[in-house]
Amino acid sequence: MALVGAYSLYTCKISTEAKKAFEEAIAGLVGVNYSPVAVSIQIVAGTNYHFFCNATPVTAKPINGAAIVSVFAPLEGEAHITKIQNV
Repeated sequence: MALVGAYSLYTCKISTEAKKAFEEAIAGLVGVNYSPVAVSIQIVAGTNYHFFCNATPVTAKPINGAAIVSVFAPLEGEAHITKIQNV
């Protein structure tokens, strides 16, 4: 459980709610496939998520990597990506 305003520790147990926000945010994203491995959350006026992901470019000879995909899920409306940072 996260404290209001603070990010939680990363966990590999990604909740159904977090999975839904991730899928909603990346819908239509092309060029790289992101597979979440762990998540950290922050409760604000909505929820901020940091998903630690395996990243696989959609190319003939992909070079796999890792990325933090930041997603904001507002109280009303659709979740969306706020930042993608390669790590």
